[in-house]
Amino acid sequence: MAVFTPVTLDDLSQWIKQFPLGQALALRGIASGIENSNFFLTTERGEFVLTIFENLSFEQLPFYVQLMRHLAERGIPVPAPVANDRGELVVALHGKPAAIVSKLDGASQMEPQAVHCAEVGGMLARMHLAGRDFPLQQPNLRGLDWWTETVPAVLPHLDADTAALLSAELTFQQEFAASDTYRALARGPVHADLFRNNVMFVGDKLSGCFDFYFAGWDSWLFDIAVTVNDWCIDLDTGMLDTARASALTDAYHAARPFTAAEQAAWQPMLRAAALRFWVSRLYDFHKPRAAEMLTPHDPTHFERVLRQRIQTSPPRLTA
Repeated sequence: MAVFTPVTLDDLSQWIKQFPLGQALALRGIASGIENSNFFLTTERGEFVLTIFENLSFEQLPFYVQLMRHLAERGIPVPAPVANDRGELVVALHGKPAAIVSKLDGASQMEPQAVHCAEVGGMLARMHLAGRDFPLQQPNLRGLDWWTETVPAVLPHLDADTAALLSAELTFQQEFAASDTYRALARGPVHADLFRNNVMFVGDKLSGCFDFYFAGWDSWLFDIAVTVNDWCIDLDTGMLDTARASALTDAYHAARPFTAAEQAAWQPMLRAAALRFWVSRLYDFHKPRAAEMLTPHDPTHFERVLRQRIQTSPPRLTA
């Protein structure tokens, strides 16, 4: 992701010795995204990813790295964290929490077809099922509480029509979160950021997913909605592609059937997923942090997505 904390090979020369990876041979910053400092790391033992966490604390991070380890041990294709010689998965680098994880094979599929969406849907269902016995709990830190706190900070930067839409949708989501339908939704650990650039393919076969640092406990349906809102839309208009959306949700349903509450909550949850990323992008755009290689995402994209989800009912989830 964006590099907020520069790191050099000289910085790693002693630090890397605590890991069973040999010497660090090459290091390259990853320019996409805006949350943490990420690097491709080549060592004598192979290819890895080094992440320095810019917002998450040492106390919060065990949830994320332990979740990846938990899922990897259950056959879900996710990066495996590398422990140091004291068994620690998170260690300090330049005074900030840092972790090393294995690098996945393949490449991102940025123009997905139905076959790719089906792969993602099936994997997401298996991930949710594999996380049912994960012992740690941590809320989705970019959930409703964060939206409620953040929206007032961005409203002064918006025109009247846009501000009215944002305020109205926040109110809608607050009311929906208090409903019996919402409370009936199945919950557990979720990825919460499963965009196209966070999944790898070899050919048409999914080879892995990564970037779990927005994960948390939330409704599984929210995770599906986040995923559909990226994988199954026309990027220019935000409109759902019904063939891709059905491929993803049908594959998910085959592994974990949808409940009646999830069917009833589908459109509100698609709206919630759009709101979450619209608020996040508005905040990053209007309240930017300094970083090397940082280009904030366009917030109007998820404004368009939200308007589409409000105006148009999605295809019904498989019964």
